[in-house]
Amino acid sequence: MEHVKVALQAMDPVSHAGLAALLQFRGDITVLRPQQRADADVLVAAAERLTPDVVATLRRAGAETVAPIVLVCQEVVEAELMTAVECKVVAILPRAAVTSERLAHSVRAAAAGGGVMPPNLVGELLKQVDRMQRDVLAPNGLNASGLTPREIDVLRLMADGFDTNEIAGKLCYSERTVKNVIYGVTHRLKLRNRSHAVAYALRAGMI
Repeated sequence: MEHVKVALQAMDPVSHAGLAALLQFRGDITVLRPQQRADADVLVAAAERLTPDVVATLRRAGAETVAPIVLVCQEVVEAELMTAVECKVVAILPRAAVTSERLAHSVRAAAAGGGVMPPNLVGELLKQVDRMQRDVLAPNGLNASGLTPREIDVLRLMADGFDTNEIAGKLCYSERTVKNVIYGVTHRLKLRNRSHAVAYALRAGMI
């Protein structure tokens, strides 16, 4: 079983101690000291509510580590869900229902790239993603991956090994247009080069 390094973030010492106690006897989980936070695979945070101060704290914590966040919270209402996701929260556990086993399961899921949400929030999250696709992305010619259909066509041909001139011929574009498309993708998504752009599209499941 893969070992998971966990950093803790709590609004008060009692909550911090409680989180540590729930995880300390898990053989596959190590609770890091505060100064080791940058090494964490997962950040576990505890709060009563997702207040503006808590959101700011989560964003600061997220800036210190690339680790996903497991949030133990008294309540997260539907309107706060996307804010939580934007703060890199991938798992939400109601405070009253937290056990050592449930917390450890959420930590392992987060470390593996998954997530855990209360059933009542899963449907709301899907509805909010659908609204974003319909109201924000689609009107701008984008999809959830942040790519336009034209960009996907170019990246797909790049992944197949075609050069700029060949891509232009297949799509009936000028070479300048193809180069502009590639530049637009790499610049907008902060990708290093063409290979990085192809890898991004592959990971997003778009090609």
